[in-house]
Amino acid sequence: MNLPAFGLGTYRLTGQTVIDSVKMALELGYRAVDTAQIYQNEADVGQAITESGVARDQLFLTTKIWKDSYAADRLIPSLRQSLSKLRTDHVDLTLIHWPAPGNGVELREFMGALAEAKQLGLTRQIGVSNFNIELTRQAIEVVGKGEIATNQVELSPYLQNRRLAAFLIEQGITVTSYMTLAYGKVLKDPVLAEIASKHQASVAQIALAWALQLGYAVIPSSTKRENLASNLLARDLRLDDQDMTRIASLERNGREVSPAGLAPDWD
Repeated sequence: MNLPAFGLGTYRLTGQTVIDSVKMALELGYRAVDTAQIYQNEADVGQAITESGVARDQLFLTTKIWKDSYAADRLIPSLRQSLSKLRTDHVDLTLIHWPAPGNGVELREFMGALAEAKQLGLTRQIGVSNFNIELTRQAIEVVGKGEIATNQVELSPYLQNRRLAAFLIEQGITVTSYMTLAYGKVLKDPVLAEIASKHQASVAQIALAWALQLGYAVIPSSTKRENLASNLLARDLRLDDQDMTRIASLERNGREVSPAGLAPDWD
């Protein structure tokens, strides 16, 4: 299954909150769900999927390996634990969550272990998250060209990451945008509000449509049914060249997430 352009994010959601979010999303037609070991909600996501009644082969499941399990002898066992929590024998995509340069495990070691997980059938595709251009290059050298399905990075109208995105597209790697709404900051943007008014759409829909139109995948999250449904409608929006140019002008290097010890030197 190709990487879907639109999925559900589950960052910061746990317990009944994430169970309800996933079940509502699946009822509304979402078929991709993104989680991670560090979110501590894989078991909840697995429960929600089971209770939803949606067949496993209709879903695209992504999880991410946390830095504690990057060592070659830990990565695959940790992924097997994730599969057990998710109640499945494989995920569709497994990512290295952060490059964590000070972690003491070399990139070659964890990318090699990730490639082995794919060979074992534990994951259909592999990729990275929060990698800069140089680290993505190094990852390609380890696993081979065409093997990295995506680089999931923070990307919003305020942080457009153009150099990295151009490099990834040139390499045939899908850009997955997380935090496309910049923790909700873009929802108050007057330029986006004008574009939204013109299209009789919400500001969130405009930001998501912008990313989709650039060819990126998006994984917005919500705990409200109306927002989950509304976000999905971004797929049907078409922004014109003037809209796209106006949004391009909002770039301000507005990064929201860059944890010390985990993040690379950003491009």
